[in-house]
Amino acid sequence: MKLRDELPLDHHLATVYRYGAAFCGLVLLVFGCLGFADALTPFSTSGDTIAGMTTNVALSVISTVVGLALIAGAVVGGNFASTLNMTVGGLFLLSGFYHVFALDRSANFLDFGMTNVIFSFVMGLVIATFGMYGRVSSKLSHDNPYWQRRHPRQAAEERARARARAAGRGVGPAPALPGGAPDGGALRRGDA
Repeated sequence: MKLRDELPLDHHLATVYRYGAAFCGLVLLVFGCLGFADALTPFSTSGDTIAGMTTNVALSVISTVVGLALIAGAVVGGNFASTLNMTVGGLFLLSGFYHVFALDRSANFLDFGMTNVIFSFVMGLVIATFGMYGRVSSKLSHDNPYWQRRHPRQAAEERARARARAAGRGVGPAPALPGGAPDGGALRRGDA
C-alpha cells in the first residue's frame, strides 16, 4: 500500500495542512523579497545580511520559489498540501545538514551562516510537522482517517459495533473493565 492510497479526502486535518503551508510560504516569500529589495549580487559570499541571516540573490530566488510553491499548496489544500509540507520540510533539513559542513568553504554558494543553518533546521521541522500533523504517529486515535485506512478490518469492526450499539443490540462480548467483569458486571441485553 502506498502512502497516497491511504489519504482521506476532505477531512478537517486539511485545514492544518493548508494554514501551515500558507504561513511558512509567506515567511519564505518575505525573506526572498527582502533579499531582492537589497539588490544583492548573485552568488555573493560577502556576508550581506537580511533579517539577521546572510543571503544572496540565489538564496532569495530559492526562498521566493519555495514560498510561492507552499502558498500554491495552501490554495490546493488537502493531501497535496500535506505531502508538499513534508517534502519541503525534509529538503530544508537536508539543506541544514549540508550547510553545516559547507560553512566557510567554497561549496557554500548560498552564503549560509550559522543563523541560516539554524533557521533551515527550525523551518524544516515546522513545515514537516504541519505536513505530518494527524498523519504520522504511533498512537493515532481510531477515528483518525489515516488510522482507519491503515487498519481497514479493525475500523470496519468498530463501525459495525458502533452501529449495533446505536441500534440497541449488543454485538460480541462487552469489553472487560479493570475489575474483570464486562461492563462493570451489568447484564447485557440477551443475558437474562
